[in-house]
Amino acid sequence: MNAPPPTEPVFIARGLTKTYRMGEVEVQALRGIDLELFRGELVVLLGPSGSGKSTLLNILGGLDTPSSGEVFYLGQRLSGASEAELTRFRREHVGFVFQFYNLIPSLTVRENVAAVTEIAPSPMPPEEALKLVGLGERLDHFPAQLSGGEQQRVAIARAIAKNPSVLLCDEPTGALDSATGVVVLEALEKVNRELGTLTVLITHNAGIAAMADRVIRLSDGRIAEVRANPLRKPARELSW
Repeated sequence: MNAPPPTEPVFIARGLTKTYRMGEVEVQALRGIDLELFRGELVVLLGPSGSGKSTLLNILGGLDTPSSGEVFYLGQRLSGASEAELTRFRREHVGFVFQFYNLIPSLTVRENVAAVTEIAPSPMPPEEALKLVGLGERLDHFPAQLSGGEQQRVAIARAIAKNPSVLLCDEPTGALDSATGVVVLEALEKVNRELGTLTVLITHNAGIAAMADRVIRLSDGRIAEVRANPLRKPARELSW
């Protein structure tokens, strides 16, 4: 699939709701989300725990489906897609970065990244992805030989090695101290800038919002505020 022009939304969401049933109780995670996300943007989803951030990210990434409403990726309707179609969408177009790195301990850094490129239609070489996140010299190390921040950067390299058009990050610095977190955010910043990858980053840390093009604040399953930053602040200049 060709990259869209900058003015075409990568994602369009209309009226998204998500209701979970927990025993006798219904939990409304999303309550009518309307949203457009564009190529090359770095967007921060901000809000407290339970505000719907992860649910929204999972629906955009094809890991979950809405209870009602529609979501489109480059004009293709994801809501109502089959599991096989969603699997193909995730495999070919989306990179995920989570709070926990989920690296395979018995594989080297290079092998952890290569495991993903084997199933991608047009991957970049693992060495190139690792160089992009500043780990070009650690190719043959094992995860246990790396710091937490380095392991998270391997996870970012693994996500971008597929050459995804979308990078979805759920609390990628949540398990890291602020100094290490800045290094990880710089890696995401570089990927967004150099590859033009739409990057959506969940955090509850308001200080991170200054590095975004746009900040979308969620509250109780609804979008409470959307604001554009007139100037993106470099990750190294953030105050946490």
